[in-house]
Amino acid sequence: MTLNDQWREIADKERTPQENEAFWKDYFLKEKDNYAYILANNLKTIKGQLSEVAASFNMDSVTFIGFLDGVNTSLITEVDLDSLEDTSVVDIEIDYEKLYFNMLDAKADWLYSLPEWENILSEEVRMNITKEFRTSRMAVSNKVGRNDPCPCGSGKKYKKCCGKE
Repeated sequence: MTLNDQWREIADKERTPQENEAFWKDYFLKEKDNYAYILANNLKTIKGQLSEVAASFNMDSVTFIGFLDGVNTSLITEVDLDSLEDTSVVDIEIDYEKLYFNMLDAKADWLYSLPEWENILSEEVRMNITKEFRTSRMAVSNKVGRNDPCPCGSGKKYKKCCGKE
């Protein structure tokens, strides 16, 4: 069983609601500490043997795989999590703008509101990423309204042209 399979088994384990809340609360606290450390030290790249890197973040290898799973889409090059073992060498490079966007997408306010972001991305850049995120989530309709210009290009309102019944 791969480390990623072990992580999935632990994460998806049947628990009571209280146990589940306690498990994720504990995990999210570790995750927050990891991101705070990464941002505070501007660690754009993390390299080393998986078990040693995990230990440097006060995590076991399986839990660190869970962390990597969460950050994977924010990396310059994604990591094949199923191929990782304790002795694997990880070499990851974080795209901070993508990471901030993905934190917004995950609704992880405990992560995108970390004060350590101030030294990584300016307030203006963070606001632009937030604006881009919100814009990307807006519903857009291709439906033509009856008072809109007709798409045929006649210059008439749709209701007086192609929308006539």
